[in-house]
Amino acid sequence: MLPRAVGTEPPTLSIVVPCFNEDDALGHFWTTIVPFLETLLVRWEIVFVNDGSSDRTLAKLLEMHRADRRAKVVDLTRNFGKEAAMTAGLDHARGDMVAVMDVDLQDPPELLGEMVDLWRQGYDVVVARRVSRFDDTAIKRVSAGQFYRVFNSISPSKIPADVGDFRLMDKRVVAALQQLPERVRFMKGLFAWVGFPTATVDYERPVRQAGTTKFNYWRLWNFALDGITSFSTLPLRIWSYFGVFVATVSFIYGLIIIGQTLIFGIEVPGYASQLTVMLFLGGMQLMGLGIMGEYLGRIYSETKHRPIYLTAALYGFAPEKDAQS
Repeated sequence: MLPRAVGTEPPTLSIVVPCFNEDDALGHFWTTIVPFLETLLVRWEIVFVNDGSSDRTLAKLLEMHRADRRAKVVDLTRNFGKEAAMTAGLDHARGDMVAVMDVDLQDPPELLGEMVDLWRQGYDVVVARRVSRFDDTAIKRVSAGQFYRVFNSISPSKIPADVGDFRLMDKRVVAALQQLPERVRFMKGLFAWVGFPTATVDYERPVRQAGTTKFNYWRLWNFALDGITSFSTLPLRIWSYFGVFVATVSFIYGLIIIGQTLIFGIEVPGYASQLTVMLFLGGMQLMGLGIMGEYLGRIYSETKHRPIYLTAALYGFAPEKDAQS
């Protein structure tokens, strides 16, 4: 890996921070991360994205912006979700390298120095990998492990296990991500799909410093569905194989019944067996229709060509920059 050529001016680091009802965490985040950034020998900016918060998040962000112009704010018109908020932040970041972080400080700012050093060594992407999930429930640990195994077994784009959104990317990686226009966005998959030379740093994830998580098990389940259906068509293909299997078994079973009736005089199985088979096949057909419906719904979303997000206002950016994306 060749070291990255840099000019006489220090490079600029942009940090994208999606925020949704993070009133309690913002102050602590700012006072914690700024001292680390001042030691990195880079110019820096933090692009906060207010994702339709209903508390004082926007007011606090504007206070931070007035106190330090390096705190920039993208205010979305409503809550579009974290994936859209990250997209908005990446679209407005102007650094030579861009990091994505959560405001709860579970993404340790002290890793930024190592990430920037790896970027200087020539890596275009530096991801942070959790070495343990001690703070997660047993259900979440098991489900997360199974999701990574299932996703990587059926998708050509492999995502590293225990790697979240916390990463640092060169500006050309961000430019590549901006070429991906899909509305149903699974950012972990998109990060993996674009490729580029990648380095990994391991870390122990601390507990959340303030506020509460916005993800529950239902949202995580839907998030996993978005990921699988966005990067693999195997769930659709399975039903073709299942149909062939059921048709084959049914044909063989039919021949057995005919043979038993004609040769041995055994009566055709009655109501109970027929009802069991009908209920089984009906349930499987509904499952197949449900999976096809998942893909059809995503096709419907894509064909409408609605924007991924809308901005209500921008603070700290050039005045000529578009307020809508």
